[in-house]
Amino acid sequence: MPVTAYDLTGRTAFVTGAAGGIGRASAVLLARAGATVHCADHDARRLSETADLVKAAGGSARTHPLDVTDRAALHRAVSSCERLDVLAAIAGIMHSSPVLDTRDEDLDRVLDVNFKGVLYACQEAARVMLARGVPGSIVTMASGAVDSGVPGLLAYGAAKAAVVQLTRILAAELGPHGIRVNAVAPGWIRTPMTDRHDDAVQARTESSMARLSPLGRVGEPEDVAHTVLHLASDASSFTTGQILRPNGGVAMPW
Repeated sequence: MPVTAYDLTGRTAFVTGAAGGIGRASAVLLARAGATVHCADHDARRLSETADLVKAAGGSARTHPLDVTDRAALHRAVSSCERLDVLAAIAGIMHSSPVLDTRDEDLDRVLDVNFKGVLYACQEAARVMLARGVPGSIVTMASGAVDSGVPGLLAYGAAKAAVVQLTRILAAELGPHGIRVNAVAPGWIRTPMTDRHDDAVQARTESSMARLSPLGRVGEPEDVAHTVLHLASDASSFTTGQILRPNGGVAMPW
């Protein structure tokens, strides 16, 4: 496959969770590949910073301050795209508590953002792609948590497992229309969401996670962004319904 398969010149991408971490890195990398990038997130200030980074990378950016659980806001933002070739549904939150201590409100919030927010974005993007007749790529964000039972991550793991199933079903339904749907399931990535806020605790956590990887390190947002770019591009034109795992080899499922 020629390197030009990663060229997204003339294409439009919509990225949720673009204010930081994996979302920001993906928005910038998609822009560097030539895409016009629509950046969505609830944090307007940091979203503006991402737009500046996209422009500094030579790309074009539009910002959409919104909550992904607001279906109407997502509809307005996604519908504003003249064309839509790529959706990267990356927005997510994390909550940790033992199963017996998990409260309804915590479960509802995580499921709302991490599953319903992805579902809404996929629905809106697919409708635009179908209406415009543009073969596209939808990339959802799962997690390494779907490959094992991680203590304390009931809400997060359940939501991400639901995203995996959503991805497979969408791939089956949208494939006949030329729309590919794949999930990315990262391992431990150094992002604001995994920041423990205490330097000593953070260092111990990262050291522990790095020892689990054959590569001996934790991941960076750019490690995942390159997987997003691959799935967004023609380089993965025969890939759909799959889960790609940039996890440093921590999990190696069949």
